[in-house]
Amino acid sequence: MVNFVLVPGAWLGAWAWDEVGELLRAEGHEVYPVTLTGLAELHQPDSAQTSQAQHVADIVDVAGKLSDVVVVGHSYSGIPAGQAAAAIGDRLRRVVYVDSNIPLDGQSFADGWSPEGRAWLAGQLAESGGFWPPLTAEDYAGQDLTAEQIATIVKRSTPHPGRALTEPAELARPIAELPTTYVKCLMDGPTPSAVVQDHLASPHWTLAELKTGHWPMFSRPAELADVLLSVVES
Repeated sequence: MVNFVLVPGAWLGAWAWDEVGELLRAEGHEVYPVTLTGLAELHQPDSAQTSQAQHVADIVDVAGKLSDVVVVGHSYSGIPAGQAAAAIGDRLRRVVYVDSNIPLDGQSFADGWSPEGRAWLAGQLAESGGFWPPLTAEDYAGQDLTAEQIATIVKRSTPHPGRALTEPAELARPIAELPTTYVKCLMDGPTPSAVVQDHLASPHWTLAELKTGHWPMFSRPAELADVLLSVVES
C-alpha cells in the first residue's frame, strides 16, 4: 500500500481525481487529492495573489504527514508537485508528471513559453484582475473528451491565480535525482518537451504513454490508474 497525493492542473480542484482515486482505492491504496489554494472550493475574490510557493506548501502539508508517497502532478501542477517531491525527502516513493510542466530552478511556469505566449498570458492576467481565465468548451476539442465531460470541466473550473504562474520555482534538490515517471498524452503532442526529454536521460526517470488527450483523468481514468499502479510495482 502506498499513499497517492494527486494534484490537479490549472483551473481544477481535487474533484478532478474522483474516478482515478476510486480505482486506486479499490486496489488497497490511500488517496489524497489536493485542491490548491485559490482554486475550486478554495477560490476567493483575492485568490489572484496566491503564490506558487503556497501551492508547494499545500502539497507538502499533505505529503509531509505520510510515508511511501507517490506525488502526482498534472499540467501546471507538475511545477509545485515536483518542488514538493524534492522537499519531502526519503518519504517519497515516486513522483509522476502527467502531461505536465516540470519545475526548473529559478524559472516560472510562463518562462518556458515563447515571447508571444508570455505576452498573451500577461494580457489575460491584466484583463481578468490577475487571474488566468478558464478554458472554453471549444478549447477542449480533439482531446478525447465527451461533450458531457467537457461541460462538467467548464462548469466546475475556476480562474487560476496569476501570481502562481509567474513566480520562479525553488528546488530543494535536482529533480533528475528523484525516482520519476513522466506520462505523455499523445493526442496533445507525440513527444515530451525538450526539457522533459533532457531529464528522461536520467537513470531515475522513465516514460509512459497514453493514447488520449491532455486530461486523462477524465478521458481515460482506468488507463491512467493502471499507469499509476504500475509505477508502484516497479
